[in-house]
Amino acid sequence: MKEHDYSVTVNWVGNTGQGTASYTAYTRDFTVQMPGKHDLLGSADPAFRGDPKRWNPEDMLLASLSACHKLWYLHLCAVNKVKVLEYVDQAQGRMVEGDDLRKGHFTQVVLRPQIVISRDSDSALAMRLHDEAHHECFIANSVNFPVTCEAVITHQG
Repeated sequence: MKEHDYSVTVNWVGNTGQGTASYTAYTRDFTVQMPGKHDLLGSADPAFRGDPKRWNPEDMLLASLSACHKLWYLHLCAVNKVKVLEYVDQAQGRMVEGDDLRKGHFTQVVLRPQIVISRDSDSALAMRLHDEAHHECFIANSVNFPVTCEAVITHQG
């Protein structure tokens, strides 16, 4: 079994001079850093006093699921001779804040990729490859809520 290790630095940059003296005394802003990569500017969701212009953990989870599926899908299309020309996903996720028994958690994510393939590519095969991509996706295999895919495939022109 192969193992892969990942490491990032999450640096809170929201101390406005009082630290966490009160719930409103600080911002939720942070940077995600990794040597050799651009910093990712993060915050909490605006519902939790975050900056709406920055990525929040919920956004990043949704983006990770979408990106992982896309990467596997493109790989599978390449090795199965399906020529993808465009791929855009309008993914949506639902989180509930929960109760005392189960705190906030995602209940579902729906991937909605819109894919354009070449005229000579097999659209039925292109559609089937989404199931395989889902089963290969490392991120989807790591979450405890359903991730579904509602793909739309069209031919070029």
